[in-house]
Amino acid sequence: MYLFAIFLPIIIIILESKGYLFSEIVYVIVSKILIMTGDDVSAKKLVLKLVDKYPESHKGHELLAKIYEKDGEEKKAIDEYVIAVDRNSKDYKSYYKIAELLNNLGQKDESVEMLKSLLSIKPECYEASMLMGSLLCEQGRFKEAVSVYTDALKYTPADYDLYYDLGIAYTRLNDFSSAKECYEKAAEINHRNHIAKYNLGQIALLEKDLEDAEKYFEECLLDEELEAKAYYQLAKIAMIKGEKDKAIIFVNKAIEIDGNYLKIIPNEEIFYPIKQYIKISEKGKEVEERKELGKKEKEVQDYLEETYILIKDINENEVKNRINEKVDNIFKKEELKRIQREAEKDINFEFEESFKTQKEKDY
Repeated sequence: MYLFAIFLPIIIIILESKGYLFSEIVYVIVSKILIMTGDDVSAKKLVLKLVDKYPESHKGHELLAKIYEKDGEEKKAIDEYVIAVDRNSKDYKSYYKIAELLNNLGQKDESVEMLKSLLSIKPECYEASMLMGSLLCEQGRFKEAVSVYTDALKYTPADYDLYYDLGIAYTRLNDFSSAKECYEKAAEINHRNHIAKYNLGQIALLEKDLEDAEKYFEECLLDEELEAKAYYQLAKIAMIKGEKDKAIIFVNKAIEIDGNYLKIIPNEEIFYPIKQYIKISEKGKEVEERKELGKKEKEVQDYLEETYILIKDINENEVKNRINEKVDNIFKKEELKRIQREAEKDINFEFEESFKTQKEKDY
């Protein structure tokens, strides 16, 4: 007890000489213990007392912000995080939290501005780069997103998510060559994650590289989330190659795994020749609840699918236009021949008539 009575005051004096308030530390420690034990109400009361007693307490305002956030009082949490940042300008976590909460409240532009400020003083902040890139993509600002992700790669050079998201941004800019490089890098970093490979398969289809597309989609068969989608794409490739037997197997597999394809496949022109072979299995009739892909993954895959259909339609129209041009040229040539024949007939008739008239005169 004597030792405690001597050393405790010494510790307090040392802490306070370095700018730490002993009573503030005690408040914070006790509050955290209360939160850990699930007594949030008592913790909140204690922290409110702390910020009331020490308005300049950075830890107090930060802890109060976390409690408000946990309670779903996001606006109050933002206010407290702002005060925490004001008390300590190097509190980068609170900077990020403000941006995250603004995003949750639908204030996207304000969130982007906050993240810009954070990245200007701490460019290596990975979470800030990822959130800002995602927000810019949501707003259709894909060039800016590319810049953010590219800068982030300087500090985190071997990150799957960074390369994948950069690939998405390039995809939406229709820069499929750069997107392909990013997806390849992502697949190299995490070969067990097949979503990047699925996107590579779609890009290969756009480029009419059927062998590569087939290879990527076959790898995606190992992923439960992508299995049905991969069978669907393999069926398309089989139809393009004229391998109808394979296509029939693949479309029925896709429907068996995911009954939603029963509404899609029979209505697609490419599958009309095998429409009568599409089976409605018991599993296919019921649309099962399946684990959905993330929003950004679904969006980019839908975009690539729409782009493929658009390019395909453009190509088909070009072919039709060229055929029509050839037919028109044939008709024009035939018309010219007909006119020429009629002209020759007229000339011959006139010559014969004039010849007869001359003979009559001579006679």
